[in-house]
Amino acid sequence: MKTIYNQLNTLNLGGIRDALTLQTEQPNHYKELAFEERLTLLLDNEINQRVTRKIERLTRQAKFRVQAQIEQLDYRANRNLDKAQIRSLAQGEWLRLHQNILITGATGCGKTYLACALGQHHCQQGDSVFYFRLKELLEKMYLSQADGTYRKFISKLTNANLLILDDWGLEPLTAQQRSDLLELIDARYDTKSTLIASQLPQEHWYKMIGESTHADAILDRLVHGSIKIKLEGESMRKIINNLTDGDHSS
Repeated sequence: MKTIYNQLNTLNLGGIRDALTLQTEQPNHYKELAFEERLTLLLDNEINQRVTRKIERLTRQAKFRVQAQIEQLDYRANRNLDKAQIRSLAQGEWLRLHQNILITGATGCGKTYLACALGQHHCQQGDSVFYFRLKELLEKMYLSQADGTYRKFISKLTNANLLILDDWGLEPLTAQQRSDLLELIDARYDTKSTLIASQLPQEHWYKMIGESTHADAILDRLVHGSIKIKLEGESMRKIINNLTDGDHSS
C-alpha cells in the first residue's frame, strides 16, 4: 500500500488517496461493492476535492470586500430588490451572454453586499471573478505601468469572467485614468461581463468620466444591453446597527 500512496502523491491524486485510506480503514463498509463501484467512489472523491480547491482558489483570487451570500439577501419590499430577478441572475445566463450589471443606490443600501454575493456565487460555479473599488483599480493600473507589469495585469483582468467595480463615480477621472479605463472596458466588451456598483446616479456618470470622446465610448460599452438594479430604502448599515444595539440592550 505504501507504494500506491507514494504513486498517488506523485500524481497529486490526494482525493483518491484519502478515499482509499477510508476504504482500507473500514473494509466492512465496502467489501460487498464491486471493483468498479469502489473505483467510482475513489474518483468521485478526487473530483469533489478538485472542485472544492478550485472554488477556494477563485474566491481568494477575487478578494471580495465582504463575505456575502445570495441566500442572505434582504428582500423587504422597500428595497426594490426582486427575488425572481436575483434567482435568474444566479443561473448565470447574463455571464454567458456577456451582459453587464449596473447597481445604483444611496450610501449604505447594500450595493456592495449584492455585488459580492453575486460574485461569490459565480466563483462557486467555477467562474473567475475580480473585485476592485474603482479608485484602487486605477491606482493599480498606474503603478503597473511604472513597474512594467501593465500588460500582464490588463490581460488578467480582461480574461476574468466577471469584473466587479465598486464605488464607481466617487470622484472625477483624470485624463490618464479615462484612457486606462477605456482600454480595459474596451478589451472586455462583448466578451466578458462587468458589474458596476455606484452611489452616483447613472445620469451623472458622463460628467464624472469627463472628456466626451472617452465618456461616450466607456458608457456605450457598459450601458448598452446592461441589466439595471436600483436599490432603494433605508440604509442597511443603519438597520443592522439598530438590530445590534437592540441585542446589546436586551
